[in-house]
Amino acid sequence: MTTKLTAPFKAQLLAQRASLLDQLASLRGGTVSRAEASADHFGRPEDSTAQMRTARDLEFALDARETAELSLVDAALSRIEAGTYGQCVDCGVEIPAARLHAAPEAPRCIACQEKVE
Repeated sequence: MTTKLTAPFKAQLLAQRASLLDQLASLRGGTVSRAEASADHFGRPEDSTAQMRTARDLEFALDARETAELSLVDAALSRIEAGTYGQCVDCGVEIPAARLHAAPEAPRCIACQEKVE
């Protein structure tokens, strides 16, 4: 895929990356560490143990999902720089533009992704 064709995808990925970083910073309490943010969020004595565990589990699940998504975005940006963006990382065929518009971080064609899942 040429640089001209990848430019809109790169812009979309960079915007997605910035959004994910903002979300992660918000979940983690900004500039404080994850441990400090957790202590602040879950150390309130008025909350029941079940409430605290549920909130903690949800926050950590969101953090893990957004971290995984950030890794996919960074990998896609690396493929753009390497000139391999738009090619399936498993079979090498060209990923349809419609799939890339829907999920610009997609590393695989639909057939290979179905095999992975």
